[in-house]
Amino acid sequence: MTRTEYPWLLPSAMAEAELPGDRARARRTVRDWVVDITAFLIAAGIALIALAAIENEGSTPDPVLVVDSVVGAAACCALWFRRRWPVALAAALTVLSIVEPVAGGAMMVALFSLAVHRPFKPVAIVGAGALVVAPLQPWLRPDPDTGYLTSVIFGALLILLVLSWGMAVRSRRQLVLTLRERARRAEAEAELRAEQAQRLAREAIAREMHDVLAHRLTLLSVHAGALEFRPDAPTAEIARAAGVIRDSSHEALQDLREIIGVLRGPGDTGEGERPQPTLTTLDALIDESRQAGMKVTVDQRVAAPGDAPAATGRTVYRIAQECLTNARKHAPGTEVTVTVTGGPGDGLTIEVANPAPTEPYERVPGSGQGLIGLTERATLAGGRLEHGPTPDGGFVVRARLPWPAA
Repeated sequence: MTRTEYPWLLPSAMAEAELPGDRARARRTVRDWVVDITAFLIAAGIALIALAAIENEGSTPDPVLVVDSVVGAAACCALWFRRRWPVALAAALTVLSIVEPVAGGAMMVALFSLAVHRPFKPVAIVGAGALVVAPLQPWLRPDPDTGYLTSVIFGALLILLVLSWGMAVRSRRQLVLTLRERARRAEAEAELRAEQAQRLAREAIAREMHDVLAHRLTLLSVHAGALEFRPDAPTAEIARAAGVIRDSSHEALQDLREIIGVLRGPGDTGEGERPQPTLTTLDALIDESRQAGMKVTVDQRVAAPGDAPAATGRTVYRIAQECLTNARKHAPGTEVTVTVTGGPGDGLTIEVANPAPTEPYERVPGSGQGLIGLTERATLAGGRLEHGPTPDGGFVVRARLPWPAA
């Protein structure tokens, strides 16, 4: 699966395509730096508010205020290690917050980071510990403006809220990464199926060619070689060899038609008996599609289509035929545009495009093997074929085939 265009906007675990686990230590992305700085500023702001409240209360000695300031600053700075040691840092800040109210903001950030980067078991243990010690801090260093019960309830709810938020973020990340991995596996399996289909098709063609045509062609070679090395042979013998060559040629052609029928399937009998299509028969294919109810626009800018090589013209015809069939199945009611350009020395280019369907229709299942076959056909003809969706939701197939100069 292709990665996102802006990986620096993702968390490091998602940018590296790894599930956040106990030992995940990916490099920080730009987003991580922004989040870390914001978390540090939030913890520092809460610490300053708590320190100002303690100082305004007036009953705390100055040496204790100095200790509170140093400990609060250290707790905020320790948040830079929350990705490397989330469990140890959250546990340490939970214990520290019992006697230091200024470390409360850093503790909440550490608990959130713990819930995001670690599985449920360590989160539950540290979270339970935080809930157990939540009543101790208001009891050891009470807030004169807030009652003890209110402080305990507010602290416990805040801990539960932070842990729940962190676990929700983790669950969403795991879901996204799991879907990404499934999509990557699906793409890999599709590529394997396409390669297997091409390999099986080639093996079938090679097997049929070898089993059916090898004998005929060998016989032709033997008799032709005899005529080449014995030009002074009697006339009757030369005529007999020529007759064998003629008969073997006819039988080889008949065998080739049977091979084509085998490869195309039992339902396509007699295809080998019909003349092969060329570029000049493309208009008949378009007319047939129009009679079937399709809207087809043709832009053919080939001066002499009858002069096109037979193989190239046949490939163009098959590409147009498959594309019109696909458009009829997957985009009924749309107007298909067929563009054919080129000439001797410049090559031949065919492009078939259709917009996205605008009306609901019954979807026809497809294996995608038709496009694979077209790509293989264009490659065997010495050209290349490209296909894919367009920005407006349509589909386009473009092939470029060789046409040697006269």
